Amino acid sequence: MTSELDIFVGNTTLIDEDVYRLWLDGYSVNDAVALRVRSGILEQTGATAGVLQSDTMDHYRTFHMLERLLHAPPKLLHQLIFQIPPSRQALLIERYYTFDEAFVREVLGKKLSKGTKKDLDDISTKTGITLKSCRRQFDNFKRVFKVVEEMRGSLVDNIQQHFLLSDRLARDYAAIVFFANNRFETGKKKLQYLSFGDFAFCAELMIQNWTLGAVDSQMDDMDVDLDKEFLQDLKELKVLVADKDLLDLHKSLVCTALRGKLSVFSEMETNFKNLSRGLVNVAAKLTHNKDVRDLFVDLVEKFVEPCRSDHWPLSDVRLFLNQYSLSVHSLDGFRHQVLWDRYMGTLRGCLLRLYHD
Repeated sequence: MTSELDIFVGNTTLIDEDVYRLWLDGYSVNDAVALRVRSGILEQTGATAGVLQSDTMDHYRTFHMLERLLHAPPKLLHQLIFQIPPSRQALLIERYYTFDEAFVREVLGKKLSKGTKKDLDDISTKTGITLKSCRRQFDNFKRVFKVVEEMRGSLVDNIQQHFLLSDRLARDYAAIVFFANNRFETGKKKLQYLSFGDFAFCAELMIQNWTLGAVDSQMDDMDVDLDKEFLQDLKELKVLVADKDLLDLHKSLVCTALRGKLSVFSEMETNFKNLSRGLVNVAAKLTHNKDVRDLFVDLVEKFVEPCRSDHWPLSDVRLFLNQYSLSVHSLDGFRHQVLWDRYMGTLRGCLLRLYHD
């Protein structure tokens, strides 16, 4: 009796997305096999436990060999050892650099150094993310930071060019690089309600308006460093609260425009001067590195918390900030309109994102 056996030989590297996810999540081969068994794959395929173990080990070996190429994604595109279709290459890269929200919130704004890396054990325990996955994500942040920190040009474009990430993921990494470079404080208890997306939104606004690249696209580190001259000039805004006549006129203009339009008008009228002093003083202090780092703490303390304690709905916050910013243009004695717009245009967007009513 003879048996026929059909054999197909190919050289395309097979990528099992589910096994890749388990490898990225930091599971050992044995743990990955156990999770695959639990998913019902043996019943679905009719495979034996031994075959499943071998299949998982084979995939893990492939991923380990691919990892050095994933550290420099263009190399993956140009190598000839692994025959991987372009769509699969893009998937491998994108998922390798994808990160967990819980993890990035723990390290956002911290120096990407050995000191922070020593904290990964505690972060792993706190978040439930495996230590191996924490290390991969941290090393990815550090790798991207080191490659792009000294480059000219758009931060997002540089990240996309050198790491081949999607636009959304490249923008997220731009925020991580920007926060790491400027060391913004994000870990204080009063900031814990904010998501990575909230901070990334603010980072994008600041990159577009407050960096060297916002005024000169040929500057070195254009999207990474804040424009120091701009920060120095912000001290000029202090006149808005130091000059009693200007402060009174600003309040009068805002109250006249918003009377009958805010549900919290009386609270706004009572607290206007305190809120204005808070917003202007934040600007005036940004010449010091510590105050730059504490920007989000100050915004929450000086504006978000007072408005929240008076139960301002978000719609009223938006109306107030719009009119507060616009009314300055009607102050005849004020001579820093362009500086004000550059500052408040960004701050208004950030405050609306930070305000969760």
